[in-house]
Amino acid sequence: MAVLSYNEITPKKVIIFNDEPCLVISSHVFRKQKRKPVNITKLKGLKSGRALENTFHVNETADEAELERRDITFIYRKGDEYWFHTTGKANERFSLSSDLVGDQGKFMKDRSEIEALIFDDEVIGVKIPIKIELKVKEAMDAVKGNTSPSALKEVTLETGATVMAPMFINTGDIIAINTESGEYSERVEKA
Repeated sequence: MAVLSYNEITPKKVIIFNDEPCLVISSHVFRKQKRKPVNITKLKGLKSGRALENTFHVNETADEAELERRDITFIYRKGDEYWFHTTGKANERFSLSSDLVGDQGKFMKDRSEIEALIFDDEVIGVKIPIKIELKVKEAMDAVKGNTSPSALKEVTLETGATVMAPMFINTGDIIAINTESGEYSERVEKA
C-alpha cells in the first residue's frame, strides 16, 4: 500500500480516511504567512457517500487505497437498485443502490459493460465512461423561428434520462452525452 505525503493527496486519488476509502475531489496546498504549508481537501466517502473536508498538515500522511477493478455488465434498474453481473458470469448477480451508482447511472444502457471499483472484496463504486452514445427516444419538434444555436429543448433518451439538447436534435438521432456533467455533447448520427 502506498503512503502519500500531505501534498500527494491530489484529485482522483483514493485514500483511506476514517477507515473508509475516500475519493479526493479537490485539494489545495498553500502556506499561511510564516506557518508550514497545508493541503485543504474535499473528499467523498465511497462507502457512505458522505462529503468530507479535511486539512492535511506537513507531517501527516494518508494510505492510498488499493482498489481492484472488475468488468461488470449492467442488466436493469428496479426502483433504487441497479442490477449487474460479473462480465462473462451471468449467474454472479448483485445489486447496487442508486446512491452508490450516482447520477451517471441514468445514462447506462441495459447490457452495457462498465468497471466496478472493489475494496476489501466489496463493490464500492462504478466507473461509467465519460462519453456515452444514446438514441433519442422522444424530442419535441423545433418551434419555427426558434432555431438559434443557443436554443435548447428537453429530449428523452433510450435509458429514460432527459437532457437539454439543441433544437435540431430529433427523435431517432444518436447523441453523445458527457456523463460527468450530464450534458449533451454532440450529435453522432442523424436519424
